[in-house]
Amino acid sequence: MQPGDPPIEEPKFQVRRLQVSDKSKGFIELLQQLTVCDSVSDKDFEDRFQEISSLGDHHVICVIEDKCSGKIIATGSVFIEHKFLRNCGKVGHIEDVVVDTNTRGMQLGKKVIVFLMDHACSMGCYKVILDCSLENKAFYEKCGFKQKEIQMVKYFV
Repeated sequence: MQPGDPPIEEPKFQVRRLQVSDKSKGFIELLQQLTVCDSVSDKDFEDRFQEISSLGDHHVICVIEDKCSGKIIATGSVFIEHKFLRNCGKVGHIEDVVVDTNTRGMQLGKKVIVFLMDHACSMGCYKVILDCSLENKAFYEKCGFKQKEIQMVKYFV
């Protein structure tokens, strides 16, 4: 930066890793827009945050905070699976991607996905996978994903 240059402004919407203080910024309420997510006590949140943090780069949750409102408006996570297949390769699993209903259409979901894909690639993953609803299929195709096989699930609770 040279004297006289205008100051560099921090982007209004920047992707970063989850911080323990994000609970008070609406992180759990945002997840409730995605699926069933009961309220979480501060202690339970801190305990789970520490547990996930202890996994280092093998489980990353990212968020986008609206700098004006101080609210978390987008999130997603990726965890790294270590395999015996593909010369003991690694696969990134993207989960829990959600953008606040009031800020959809602003490319925030794409920012989250790019952050998570870049992280998986930097960890040496040979692919990244995710499950999504039919309603979200076109979004993920725009992000470079293609449909492959089908998803199966069995709930225990």
